[in-house]
Amino acid sequence: MKKREFVVQDILSKIYQEHYSDGKLPTQRSLAIQYEVSRYTIQEAINSLSDIGVVQVVQGSGTFIRKDAKQNPLIYNSLTRNSYDRISSKIVFLEKQPALEEDRQIFELDDEQFVWVFQRIRIVNYKITQIETSKLPVSLFPDLTSSIVEDSIQKYVQQSGYDISHYITSYTPVLITKKQSELLLCKKGTPAMKIINRGILKTGQVYEYSEVTAIDYICTYIIPFNKESHQTRQND
Repeated sequence: MKKREFVVQDILSKIYQEHYSDGKLPTQRSLAIQYEVSRYTIQEAINSLSDIGVVQVVQGSGTFIRKDAKQNPLIYNSLTRNSYDRISSKIVFLEKQPALEEDRQIFELDDEQFVWVFQRIRIVNYKITQIETSKLPVSLFPDLTSSIVEDSIQKYVQQSGYDISHYITSYTPVLITKKQSELLLCKKGTPAMKIINRGILKTGQVYEYSEVTAIDYICTYIIPFNKESHQTRQND
């Protein structure tokens, strides 16, 4: 584990353990000494905590824990831990295709309907880290364009008048193929994470199906313990 990631997770742990009773983190100098890392590593860790909404940096006053930091489950990964100005996308292709049987099942489409299929690379801090291949039903989004794909699909969905409800996500470790290595600028066989997402609207309809292949991927979950679920699993 990289030093920065260890610092991020350890500070998160201490926040949930209520080590910082005054609601404020120690100075960066103190943290650097405590974790035996550089001030730069501490600055990067605090930037990550700020980006995911756990702390707020007040210039000249210090780093404060947000009051609502522990109220909701927290899930962050290599992409969402970065602010939007450090993330960009570049389109590989965008096509309108007849819906396959699998597409009709996912999106509950009738015969002879179409889906948008696009692929884009995600660039984080000037490094290509992800390949995303996605499908959206043309019936919901008739005016999808390349410029929209290179921006934010979530923003586009909301601007189209839809309310996003949930995501269903699964993770599988994979190795990068030769074709993928050419897009990601890495070696064939590099370990990666395959992430499959289904985006669901408040109406219950799936609006997007995507498969993401990500290198240098880290995902952290902070969720409340569900005692009833735990007991049920023990009794089954």
